Amino acid sequence: MLTATEQVHRLSRRVVYLPHFIEPHEQRDGSLYALIKPVFDFIVAVALLPIALPLIAFAAMMVRLTSKGPAFYTQVRLGKDGKPYRLYKIRTMIHDCEKLTGACWSKPGDPRITPVGAFLRRTHLDELPQLLNVLKGDMSLVGPRPERPELIPDLEEAVPGYRQRLKVKPGVTGLAQVQLPADTDLCSVRNKLSYDLYYVRQYGFWLDMRLIAATAFKVLGASFRVQRILFGLPTAQEIERISRLPVEQSEMHLQVV
Repeated sequence: MLTATEQVHRLSRRVVYLPHFIEPHEQRDGSLYALIKPVFDFIVAVALLPIALPLIAFAAMMVRLTSKGPAFYTQVRLGKDGKPYRLYKIRTMIHDCEKLTGACWSKPGDPRITPVGAFLRRTHLDELPQLLNVLKGDMSLVGPRPERPELIPDLEEAVPGYRQRLKVKPGVTGLAQVQLPADTDLCSVRNKLSYDLYYVRQYGFWLDMRLIAATAFKVLGASFRVQRILFGLPTAQEIERISRLPVEQSEMHLQVV
């Protein structure tokens, strides 16, 4: 029986034939910023800790007071090049919610999400413990959303080339996270992959700084369009051109209007 990671590697062999395949010369691993990005991540994560720790403590206390189970939970995710690691988050759903459902995406109105959890998700406070993952080197501040290993083989089968987003470290925030809604189906996954492939090809210091700033505005309730205009984020047409993977019309319209 192949592991989830081995299944992903096997399915990914066909990716070289795809129009959105990332050629070796398109990767930015050898750029100056790629070399200093881990240092930048560490310094910023340390600087954010004095602000983040009281918020984490407050969120954890609210979770413990309003629902059964621990305030924190860990979950295995895949990092750069498919390396598994443990992600830290504040619990937003009922305890052991996947015992009955198994691994699945959260959808709008998901009954598993607690009232406090809904607030934490809306404000992204549940993500703050991931700063520990940044300090450990598992994650970057900015990058594609980390995904679970048990979901990736099916996603790679349904959306060929999905594993290419693992060419960089996953991020606490990212281009797809600030410009698109959360994944709910394969269509949304395909759209986010376009944004992730754009980031893999184009990431740099200036783009990362704009995305960090856009994340703060998103927490405050700014719309996708407002974030894009304020911080000069790429349009859906630019995403398509660079990623070479079409963005569904519904999402493109969301970005343009």
